[in-house]
Amino acid sequence: MVEVNTKAFGKIAIEDEKIIRFEHGILGFPDLKDFTLIFNIEKGAESAIKWLQSLDEPNFAMPVMDPNLVMDEYTPMFDRELLKPLGGELIPDNLMMLVTVTVPKDITQTTVNLKAPIIVNVEERKAVQLISDDDTYSIKYAIYDKIKAKKAGD
Repeated sequence: MVEVNTKAFGKIAIEDEKIIRFEHGILGFPDLKDFTLIFNIEKGAESAIKWLQSLDEPNFAMPVMDPNLVMDEYTPMFDRELLKPLGGELIPDNLMMLVTVTVPKDITQTTVNLKAPIIVNVEERKAVQLISDDDTYSIKYAIYDKIKAKKAGD
């Protein structure tokens, strides 16, 4: 068990099996290696936006979400060699993909970075953030209207 006094969530205790290891850090922060996901449960389901909280730097937490919530058939392409830090056999059911969320003052301008997703091997608790070889995906993909439309459809 690890205890961290975070800026955003106060003092939290994280069980060892909830720690996600980025062997090479994340883009722009190579020294931050250990993280956990923090989220709320709303009406029996996980909230759409989660927080990737650093255990190395308590002041660092970034919003992330499942890209499939805002884009159907999100399938970025990567060189398989880059997935080696995930360890073990890479079975799609054991992989979770997340994208970082940017929420500016005007929330209608909220975007996600589809170009550099985070891939987590849930079973091994290892993760990488990679830049997709596919030029189809944008660094700033607008999501406000998509989320609003989805909520209206619920």
